[in-house]
Amino acid sequence: MEYLNAFLCGGLLCAVGQIILDKTSLTPARILTGYVVAGVLLQAVGVYQYIVDWGGAGATVPLTGEIRSLAAFTDSTAPNSLPAVSSSPSAGMST
Repeated sequence: MEYLNAFLCGGLLCAVGQIILDKTSLTPARILTGYVVAGVLLQAVGVYQYIVDWGGAGATVPLTGEIRSLAAFTDSTAPNSLPAVSSSPSAGMST
C-alpha cells in the first residue's frame, strides 16, 4: 500500500504541473517557482507533513518535498529569540 500511495502522490503532483503547463501560458520556470512557494507555505502551516505521512516518497522526492525539507531544517535551526543587546559600553566585560 505504501508504494501505491507514493505513486499516487508523486503522480498527482506531476499531473497537476503538466495540466498547468498545458492549459496556461506559464513557463516551466514559473510553475517550478509555484511549486517551491507552495511547498514552503504548506510546510509553514503544517499541512505538508500530512501529505508526507500519506504519500511517503511520492511527497518527499519531488521538488516540493526538497523545499519542505529545507524549510523544516531552517525552522528547526532558527533561534527562539534574538540575543540580548545591551546599550552599556561595559556590558559583558569583566574587570
